Amino acid sequence: MNDQTAVLRSGERAADAVAREIETRIVSGTLRDGAHLPPERDLIDTYGVSRTVVREAVAQLASRGLVESRPRHRPVVRRPGADAALAAVSGVVGHLLRESGGVKNLYDTRILLEGALVRHAALQARKDDIQALQRALAANEAAIPEAERFYATDVAFHAVLYDIPRNPILPAVHKAFTAWLSVHWEKMPRSPERNRVNWLRHRDILLAIQDRDPDAAEAALTSHLNAAWEYVRGSFEGP
Repeated sequence: MNDQTAVLRSGERAADAVAREIETRIVSGTLRDGAHLPPERDLIDTYGVSRTVVREAVAQLASRGLVESRPRHRPVVRRPGADAALAAVSGVVGHLLRESGGVKNLYDTRILLEGALVRHAALQARKDDIQALQRALAANEAAIPEAERFYATDVAFHAVLYDIPRNPILPAVHKAFTAWLSVHWEKMPRSPERNRVNWLRHRDILLAIQDRDPDAAEAALTSHLNAAWEYVRGSFEGP
């Protein structure tokens, strides 16, 4: 093994050592975010290990969200961040969602978080935040006749709430919630009439935020999401 070969710690497997060394290069920026990993042959030569070991190491990195791996493509580096951290647990979340009550537990978590977000918005939202909510609400209203576009603008309206605190973790959480729940939420029966009801509830949330009333904002948000749950839950959990 040459000087570049991963140094095995006591009891450490070769694949774990290679994964650790590559992770160090990703975290340090030596392997840039969005760049391809070196070719498999180069990794084999660099670390003095077999193809099987390299592939296992890359699979470990992919499971932790540090690389994006697709069949017949060189893996792409994904530097650690909130998106990568949440992506790394998506497989576990998927199993939890298949358990009895799993979707409801995740949805209740969303309600608690968004209740706090609308309270924060009512107290702290800036002028440009209010304008962003107004634009999102207008787009939501314009999409009422079209189910697919309405869903996209519904997601976008809620996304603004996660942007307002200017905490980079929160938009990543919203993205994860959307990804984890969308497979279930897309089963929701949609009609222009139902879309209009949801738009009106979004408007109630915005009006409470504009009035700087955190209690009313939280009540509007909770009412909206609880009503949405009652409307959709039969699609995948039964009455």
